[in-house]
Amino acid sequence: QVQLVESGGGSVQAGGSLRLSCVASDYTYCSYNMSWYRQTPGKEREFVSVIDADGSTKYTDSVKGRFTISRDIVKDTWYLQMNSLKPEDTAMYYCKTECRTVYYSDFDDYWGQGTQVTVSS
Repeated sequence: QVQLVESGGGSVQAGGSLRLSCVASDYTYCSYNMSWYRQTPGKEREFVSVIDADGSTKYTDSVKGRFTISRDIVKDTWYLQMNSLKPEDTAMYYCKTECRTVYYSDFDDYWGQGTQVTVSS
């Protein structure tokens, strides 16, 4: 069963950068589509970015031009490079993918544990 582990969060000043990593283990029967979401207390989880199986990417408007999603297929690792960070980027960041229990089953969502990003002014 796939497991996702995020890392790379921390505290930075506004204008700084962080690179988040999401490492997948036992990544079998999976979509190779990976999304990043973020969430602050009391609010709904917000979509940030996605990279699909063919490498196509999308970003929410608030991070366009500042964040870049990428992947290393050989290492089963996905990244979110975050530049020009703003205080409003402060959140818990999660990676999410979809996998099948067996090849012919339906896809289920799998989430990482989250990594905290705090941006101060």
